[in-house]
Amino acid sequence: MLKMDPRLDIVGERLAGIGKIIPVSGGKGGVGKSVLSSCLALSLARAGRKVGLLDLDLSSPSQHTILGARDLFPKEDRGILPPVFHGIHFMSLSFFTGDRPAPLRGTDISNAIIELLAITRWGELDRLVVDMPPGLSDAALDVIRLMPKAESLLVTVPSKVSFATVGKVIGIFQELGVRMAGVVENMVLSESGFVRAESARLGVPYLGAIPYDRGLEEAVGDPARLERTGVLSALEKVIAEAGGL
Repeated sequence: MLKMDPRLDIVGERLAGIGKIIPVSGGKGGVGKSVLSSCLALSLARAGRKVGLLDLDLSSPSQHTILGARDLFPKEDRGILPPVFHGIHFMSLSFFTGDRPAPLRGTDISNAIIELLAITRWGELDRLVVDMPPGLSDAALDVIRLMPKAESLLVTVPSKVSFATVGKVIGIFQELGVRMAGVVENMVLSESGFVRAESARLGVPYLGAIPYDRGLEEAVGDPARLERTGVLSALEKVIAEAGGL
């Protein structure tokens, strides 16, 4: 599909002005990759970066809910211009579907992703954070192939089951030559050392742990409150210790 699609050249042009693309991936749902994507975008914007956030979890887009980015709609001008919300250039399928489920299956998902990438005019950005489709679906792998500047951030919770799936993602990424910024351990109650050790065994940097924040849920939908959560401050510390993103 990717070899024959004439939109692919346009996708390359749309992404050409972006300094670095940071896909945020998780092997399983429920590990907090969407919240961390939002917090990462907010942190980068607060640091003065010109940042975009792209929600590609088409089965259940949630960035508009996490950020409270409602009553927005992109403008049309030789493509689609993402609206700017709280300093973030934001694009999501939810602009077109609202809170209705998108009845997409199989190749339809890949098609929708390519179309979204082809029509979105990002212009010049320092960073583009991408909330990825979950797991190792064809859609997720298509996104990685379309983004040669990608440096993936992998999110797991402190669970052997969760990391087993992340380990498979790491293996596929290594086979494909995908660059990985490293692994972030999310929702940590007490650090066991398991994720750190397994990341080292697989040859991927362990970037750090994000403690479980009981007040996070109350901050969802309010970017100013999200910026004050322990999740965002811990994420900023992880990024700083990793040498930045």
